Amino acid sequence: MCGIIGYVGAKEVVPIIVDGLKKLEYRGYDSAGIAVFEEGKINRRRVKGKIAELEKSLNEEPLKGHYGVGHTRWATHGRPSEENAHPHQDCTGSLVVVHNGIIENYLQLKKRLQQEGHTFQTETDTEVIAHLIEGYYENSLEQAVQQALQELEGDFAIAAVSVKDPEKIVAAKMGPPAVVGIGENEYFVCSDLNPLITHTKEIVFLEDGEMVVVEPDGARFRDFSGNEVTKTPEHITWNPLMIEKGGFKHFMLKEIFEQPQVVRDTLQGRISLDTGKVFLDEVGMPANRMDAIKKVVIVACGTSYHAGLLGKYFLENMAGIPVDVEYASEYRYSDFILDKEVLVVVISQSGETADSLAALRSIKERGALSLAICNVMNSSIAREANGVLYTHAGPEIGVAATKTFSAQMAALALLAIYLGQMRGNLDPKESLTFIQELQRIPHKMEIILDRAKSIEELALRFVPFSHFLYLGRWVSFPVALEGALKLKEISYIHAEGYPGGEMKHGPIALIDDLMPTMVVVPKDRVYDKILSNISEVKTRIGYVIAVAFDEDEDIKDKVEDVIPVPQVHPLFTPFLTTLPLQLFAYYIAAHRGADVDQPRNLAKSVTVE
Repeated sequence: MCGIIGYVGAKEVVPIIVDGLKKLEYRGYDSAGIAVFEEGKINRRRVKGKIAELEKSLNEEPLKGHYGVGHTRWATHGRPSEENAHPHQDCTGSLVVVHNGIIENYLQLKKRLQQEGHTFQTETDTEVIAHLIEGYYENSLEQAVQQALQELEGDFAIAAVSVKDPEKIVAAKMGPPAVVGIGENEYFVCSDLNPLITHTKEIVFLEDGEMVVVEPDGARFRDFSGNEVTKTPEHITWNPLMIEKGGFKHFMLKEIFEQPQVVRDTLQGRISLDTGKVFLDEVGMPANRMDAIKKVVIVACGTSYHAGLLGKYFLENMAGIPVDVEYASEYRYSDFILDKEVLVVVISQSGETADSLAALRSIKERGALSLAICNVMNSSIAREANGVLYTHAGPEIGVAATKTFSAQMAALALLAIYLGQMRGNLDPKESLTFIQELQRIPHKMEIILDRAKSIEELALRFVPFSHFLYLGRWVSFPVALEGALKLKEISYIHAEGYPGGEMKHGPIALIDDLMPTMVVVPKDRVYDKILSNISEVKTRIGYVIAVAFDEDEDIKDKVEDVIPVPQVHPLFTPFLTTLPLQLFAYYIAAHRGADVDQPRNLAKSVTVE
């Protein structure tokens, strides 16, 4: 997502800002900009597109100065354009702001500010912040920012600079990350550590509700009410890879815990809680072709294939479109029949998966419409598909996919609602219900993550086992597949995922006291059926762990252990039931001494057949 960097000190600011922006590129962006302060004026330079374009502009017309801010933007409110690129300024042109996040009440604030005489130049929510600060400014930028913060609702990390209060950056955090780098008579603010470690090892992490004022001679920390906050710098001795772990033992664990924010980021800017509308104009698909879709084929590998299975349930339920889901490695060699009324969705975290890319190329030869769901901007699959729906998961270092699975589910849910609205299969009330449910999911995911310790304690009891069975029905069947995959790929325990209804067709022969069964059993349309499967396991002296709703008291008498999750719309239970299975697999693997982040024989992106 958006990246922020700011610098105050004695050095030339432009090289520092540009280098920092390059190190923030992984976050994804569609425009970039910089604001440099010199001799009582602001010099802004903004471009649509890549940082290389910004560098070209700065080389042609250099900017000089010793303090300023830079930004990489991923469009949320307002299309990608130079006009909408950050930094944004107030009416007087004496103040600029950069921002990562979303201001949820910006429309109300904008309307009020316009009535007060403020003139807006962009479509962004960020510009509201600049005008709010302008309205409160008297003699102190710090006080004006502090007052403006009281009115903001949403998630944000901001940095503000004004020529009226020179050689000073005021930054604040509520949600997205913000860190402060402390050097020798120079100070930095940034979205993460990577751009800072070449300049300083002394770092302060801002917490939600905190702000900082950095000047050449020091950094002062306050809360949003103006009360002084004591912060002790952390001396960073880690290498860059360790820094990215953010204090977690493994990337995989860090990435599991990032999933609530990943879902928020993937939804951000694409939904309206007022109308229930989903906005996917960014995907670049021809509207007349989308209107004519009569069938969807989802093509993917591994975890992305499991996400595709869930996409089938989403699309058939919400959009009323028949869906087939295919392994890319098989589909590319099949005699598939496609026409211009078929939409093929290719799902790939990296956008470079060899089988998926080959399948896409075969699909294009047959004239079908193709859409990529991808996490890496400008990857091969993203470039070659007719359109692309990006997931906003950020870089995933752990080989075992976790947060990208949640991001793919979120993207598929958005696509299903979008097509359901386009086809008239969802009325506004139904759409709004689904949107509201999606919006609540990240908080419910956080509730599960807060219980990680109890899941670890449960997992420790199963470290010695060599086999596991995972069962689920309806939307819980792909979750069972994904849970089994996670366990086998990082702990090397043999694990099988099956639909509950297939138990009697073979897997039941494996049940004994040495093969525990993990059953995903939320209260949904197949609840009674999966209870019957549990009974079948228990009759054969099987040990059962259930992932079930908090409110389900009945399940406790039917199984040995329960991992509770909050209740959610039945269609969206996979967002929640997946997390315990990821944690369960992680803790078993970690306690077995396995290389969790780089399991044997596996690579993050399978770029060769």
